[in-house]
Amino acid sequence: MKSNFESYVIFELAGSVYGIPSQNVRHIEMFEHVTLVPNANPAIDGVVFSRGQVIPALNLRVRFGFPRTNNTIRTRIIFATIHQRTVGLIVDTAREFQNVPTDKIGPIEETLTGIHGNYLKAVTKVGERLVLILDLEAVLNVDDVQLPPEAEKTSNEQLISK
Repeated sequence: MKSNFESYVIFELAGSVYGIPSQNVRHIEMFEHVTLVPNANPAIDGVVFSRGQVIPALNLRVRFGFPRTNNTIRTRIIFATIHQRTVGLIVDTAREFQNVPTDKIGPIEETLTGIHGNYLKAVTKVGERLVLILDLEAVLNVDDVQLPPEAEKTSNEQLISK
């Protein structure tokens, strides 16, 4: 019997290992520069220019309630897309793609009792490492990152009509 696999980008953050579905990852870059944006959500470090686009940079340490740290040579930005929105996820390190058998991925509620992790969808093991699979939709909740397209259109129309 052939086992089905799901592909994940594996990254580290605050000493833990996380995964996000690789089909949502556009690319990964070294951390270089983030341009600060006034009055942004505290988890948004600013914006980055990547491959011809200006993209919000979401600091996952802040998003998850971990303390901020200085960026290092290992710091990466994972450019992830969901619902036609691309966001740069700032993580401690990322350099690995893994195919995980679907029968080895367990829902977070069944595996870690008492945890209702707002951002966690599942858990699996890769080698000896426990990998927390993120609910990318919750992590990238567009209300925290950008206005929904309808609101952007309405805001722009209001600006134009004035």
